[in-house]
Amino acid sequence: MTEAPDRVEPVLTDCDREPIHIPQSIQPHGFLLVLDLQTLTIRQGAGAIEELTGRKAWIDRAIADVLGDVTDRRIRSMAAMQETGFACRWRATNRLEYDVVVHRAPNAGAADDLMIVEVEQSSQQARLGIDLVANLDAAGASLERAVTVQSVCERAAEAFRKLTGFDRVMIYRFHDDDAGQVIAEARADGAGSFLNHHFPAADIPRQARALYLRNPVRVIPDSRYTPQPLRPVAPGEAALDMSDSGLRSVSPIHLQYLRNMDVRASASVSIIVDDALWGLIACHNASPKLLPYELRVGCTTLARNLARQLKAKGDAELYRERIRLRRMEDELIGRLSTDRPLREALGMRADSLMQLTSADGLAIVGDGDVQIFGHAPPKDAVSAIAAWAAEQPGLRPVSSHNLAAILPEAKAWSIHGSGLLAVTLPIDQPVSILWFRSEVIETVRWAGNPSTADKTGPNAVLTPRASFESWSESVSGRAHRWSPAAIESAARLRDALADYAAIDQLRRLNRSLQDRLSERDLRLEQQQYLIREVNHRVQNSLTLVSSFLGLQAREQTGSAAATALNEARRRVRAVSAVHSRLYLGDQVASIDMARYIGDLIVDLSSSMGPDWTAVIETDLDPVCVDAGRAVTIGLILTELIINAQKYAYNGKPGPLRIIMEDQGANFRLSVEDEGAGGHLAGKGFGSMMIQSLVVQLDGTIDYLDRAPGLAVTVKARIDPLI
Repeated sequence: MTEAPDRVEPVLTDCDREPIHIPQSIQPHGFLLVLDLQTLTIRQGAGAIEELTGRKAWIDRAIADVLGDVTDRRIRSMAAMQETGFACRWRATNRLEYDVVVHRAPNAGAADDLMIVEVEQSSQQARLGIDLVANLDAAGASLERAVTVQSVCERAAEAFRKLTGFDRVMIYRFHDDDAGQVIAEARADGAGSFLNHHFPAADIPRQARALYLRNPVRVIPDSRYTPQPLRPVAPGEAALDMSDSGLRSVSPIHLQYLRNMDVRASASVSIIVDDALWGLIACHNASPKLLPYELRVGCTTLARNLARQLKAKGDAELYRERIRLRRMEDELIGRLSTDRPLREALGMRADSLMQLTSADGLAIVGDGDVQIFGHAPPKDAVSAIAAWAAEQPGLRPVSSHNLAAILPEAKAWSIHGSGLLAVTLPIDQPVSILWFRSEVIETVRWAGNPSTADKTGPNAVLTPRASFESWSESVSGRAHRWSPAAIESAARLRDALADYAAIDQLRRLNRSLQDRLSERDLRLEQQQYLIREVNHRVQNSLTLVSSFLGLQAREQTGSAAATALNEARRRVRAVSAVHSRLYLGDQVASIDMARYIGDLIVDLSSSMGPDWTAVIETDLDPVCVDAGRAVTIGLILTELIINAQKYAYNGKPGPLRIIMEDQGANFRLSVEDEGAGGHLAGKGFGSMMIQSLVVQLDGTIDYLDRAPGLAVTVKARIDPLI
């Protein structure tokens, strides 16, 4: 999608050097005036100036003589304030309204200060600005409600099509290699689809990308237009830089490109994230279509909103992934064996290491030894790759999803070694960790054969690509890309393992002291065994009590005694659940409330019935509390669920939401229903028990009657006050 000058047929050998910013002509849906900024007299112009202004003589005339006093005053005011943008509306001799847009010439110097005035046809509609603002607000709200980057793009395509009215609107994303892909699309019935199609990098050359960053909206109302040259052109005069011009003429190469796509009108809106060109909103229409200035401003505003949402959603996804990986790193480091050399300890955690980066294979290389796990190249290949990776400069891990592209000999090992992520630990005896990903044979759909993207034709003249028929290509030798979060995780693990190795060295120096304490450690181990045995018996006893209560409840079917027995059984299960997690888990000091509450609800569901199970919804933060407080919280939750089951819907199932929220030093536990409400704290055993348990937590409990429904909220510190 390239642009070139219109005055002469360019003879160029490099599409990236095509001077698309100085075409010296404009499109015919308006006219352009170049003013001397000091005197506001006209030096050059382009377009149907005489026809639309009724002035045959306009060169060296004041702007007021051509566009009138009202426009003159507005332009003078903007020149004095150094403002750019919309100036005013102006009525031409054809009785149509035109938008007057003003900006400084980019290449104007102190001795040759120029102002460019563009007069382009407006929509001719009496459209209130509040309507446009309302539409933009609705579109922005829709983007905010989207959850993922993909859903944001899909909603954006629909919003831009509704705003512009074009037949087809595509969200086009650039890849690392500057090729692009249509990732979302909205189109009218009968319009062709380019969804998921790839476009080669040559379709949008470098200088076009630079203009997309500078001038975010580009419109071509009719690709079959006749260019209107800038006049007069003095011999030897520098070409006018038209980078900021909305009327700027388009390269004939690009116009032919559009005709080859059967596109009559087009518009492109830049998606700029963190000052980089993330992608484009590409709009196509089968018939001529004007995108007036007011809609271009709306498109720019919506595109900025889209960019903010893309960044926010992308950052949120990356943040969640980083948090997940940090937890895995901490767990991995915490579970490394301390009584073995580092290489052996890492080998024992090979599965966890592969899960950390979603790798298919793993190799640990050090001191002439190579350990291989999963699917990886052979040992001699791993040794060669490890030596090569260790020699690479920089602090970042070595990563590639196409290893053969940077290490040609790796092509022989592409089946299991197409993707590489490698770190070398900076310790006395270096250890390298290499993660491998296997080759993924991928079928890529292109909009036309990408080999035809070379736009240099016979006689070294630029030519546009002619075919956009769907063309598939099988790509081999590549693996799934390593995510930024995975690469960061590998770097953090490298640093953490370096610290671990240093600590391990100190640990070995202190081993003689540990030997003296071995007898005490043995006694502690015996005590631990006894504690586990006691825990086992306690757990069995709790299970037995629960079973007895269940049997008695079944014998008292439909009676108040059965209800009381079932409630007692649930309370026992709440205690048993914490005890079971203590007994089976490795962490004996704290309980993950998200997992505990989830297990508790599953356990309670067996007595509540499947109808209640289907309507319970949870939103649980991973809050860790000590075991004693976990039992208390579990009992409180059990009582609140029992109350909701009894009173919220007159004993029938209904929506029930359970929320555990981390609020820094405190937690918030809420049980919310949408029932009759009014079942506040009473004087029964359950209510008294809840109040007593809340006091034990040194917390507070609030009952909020929401009419309908009741929300009960318990707040307390995560750690007890000492």
